[in-house]
Amino acid sequence: MIALPPDYPFLASIAGTKLARFQAGKRITHVEVSEMNPWICALYISMAGGAGGWVNAHLNNRGFIKPRCIEGVWCPGAIPTVLIGAFAAWASWAFYGSGIGIDLADAAARPHLQMPALAGAFLVGVVGGKWITNETDKRFLRAGVNEAATKDVPKETAEQLETCDPIEVYRCLKAI
Repeated sequence: MIALPPDYPFLASIAGTKLARFQAGKRITHVEVSEMNPWICALYISMAGGAGGWVNAHLNNRGFIKPRCIEGVWCPGAIPTVLIGAFAAWASWAFYGSGIGIDLADAAARPHLQMPALAGAFLVGVVGGKWITNETDKRFLRAGVNEAATKDVPKETAEQLETCDPIEVYRCLKAI
């Protein structure tokens, strides 16, 4: 048994633990640590990263779209953004987080899963999803620069393009 200070009953709710002794109306004083499968831990991390990718898919200007090709540029949409967020979070946890110490060949080795790892996985998922959407935006902006280089763009149009989405920049410059 592991004894916890009486002021920290929330520690018993951390993933991988279960309550051993408690009485109604009294504080939790003891918990028994159960074993967590490393793959379940990796699944939780991936799910947190996927949730971050999902948030990123909703934060961009295009919304929750299907993967498709727009004006010759591949736009990943929401599903690949979620998958990349999940993979980025898992890879970050496995390479740099508490997953680095897990020996899958050792049956006695058990991982730790703490709230900061899940929060970090969520943020890595947002950033991983943002990376793929930024790559798409960069391709649209390059195509827009190629269009602008061959045309005389009026000053008013150039000022309006400063606040536009990269797809709209490309479409507007192509229409001139």
